[in-house]
Amino acid sequence: MASRPLSLAILGATGAVGRTVLQVLEDRDTPVKSLKLLASERSQGTVLEFKGEELPVEPLKPGVFQGCDVAIFSAGSAVSREWAPKAWAEGCAVVDNSSAFRADPEVPLVVPEVNPEALAGFRAKGLVANPNCAVTPLLVALQPLHRAAGIERLVVSTYQSVSGAGQKAVEQLEGEAHALMNGAEPDAPHQIPYRIAFNLVPQIGAFVEGGETEEERSIAAESRRILGAPGLRVSATAVRVPIFYGHSWSVNLATGRKLSAGEARELLKQAPGVKLVDDLKERIYPMPLLAVNDDAVLVGRVREDASQEHGLALFVVADNLRKGAATNAVQLAELLGEKYL
Repeated sequence: MASRPLSLAILGATGAVGRTVLQVLEDRDTPVKSLKLLASERSQGTVLEFKGEELPVEPLKPGVFQGCDVAIFSAGSAVSREWAPKAWAEGCAVVDNSSAFRADPEVPLVVPEVNPEALAGFRAKGLVANPNCAVTPLLVALQPLHRAAGIERLVVSTYQSVSGAGQKAVEQLEGEAHALMNGAEPDAPHQIPYRIAFNLVPQIGAFVEGGETEEERSIAAESRRILGAPGLRVSATAVRVPIFYGHSWSVNLATGRKLSAGEARELLKQAPGVKLVDDLKERIYPMPLLAVNDDAVLVGRVREDASQEHGLALFVVADNLRKGAATNAVQLAELLGEKYL
C-alpha cells in the first residue's frame, strides 16, 4: 500500500474501467489525498460517488494535471498519446490502460506480482503501461511456475467476455440474448462483427501477416517482455465468448525441468494474487461467475500433460475489469507513490 496519500486523477472516469478504478480504490482503501475525475466533454455534468462523496466529472484542459501525483488513463490510445506527455509535463505520472505505449521499450510494462522492478524506468517518459487484460492475469498465474522451472513453450486459448470490447459490446450481447429468448430476430451486430449471443467469435483485433490477430500477437509479445523470457515460444488463440464479465484461459505449457502437478499446485497456492480453485472430487474449478468482483486470479484443473516432456495444463479465470485492468492500474499507482514519487 502507498506510504502516503496520493493526489490522483482518473481519465475516462465514466467508462467501465474508470468506474471500476473508483470501486477498486474504495475496496483496497488506497490512501487518497485528492481525486479528480476527468472525461470527454460529452460527460460534462456527470457526478460520480467515491467513499460517500459526490464528485463532478471535469473536462480535459491544459493545467488539469497540476498538483496530481498519478493519473490513471482509461480513455483509449489516441487520448493517451496526446495527453500523457502533457500530464508528465505538468508533474503527473501516468498509468496508461490503453495499448498506446505497451510496445514502447522506454515505457515499463508491469504486473506488480511479476516484474515490479521494471517500474523504476517510468521516469523516461513519466509513464507506465498497464498490460493487455488478456495478459496480466495469465502471467500472475504463470510467474510462480516460470520462476521454479522455466517455461519454454506456452500454448494458450483465451475466452474473453464481451466487456473486454466495451460497454457497447455488453449492450449488444444483452440485446441479442433478449431478442432470441423472445423469438425475435436480433438487431444487426454493431460492436462485435457477428452475433455473439449463443455463439463464439474466434477473432479479437485485426488479422496480421501469418494469420494471427493483433490480440494474439500482443499476448505473445507482452508475455515474453514481462516474464523476461525473449526466447519463450508462444502460440495464442483469442476467442470472444457470450459472457458479460470474466476472461478465461486454457493453458498448456512445457517447462525446462519437470514440475509435477502436485508441485505446481503448491507453488500456485503460495503465489501472491492467485487463488487455487482445484478440487476435482467436489467438482470445484475456476469459472467466470466465481471471478466477478474478485481481484484474485483463479487457477484450477492443474494436471500433467503426458503428450510432451515436462508438460502441464491448467485453467485460469479472472475478472477482466479488475485484475485485468483497474486493479493492476491501482496497484501500479500505489507502487509509484510508495517507491518512486
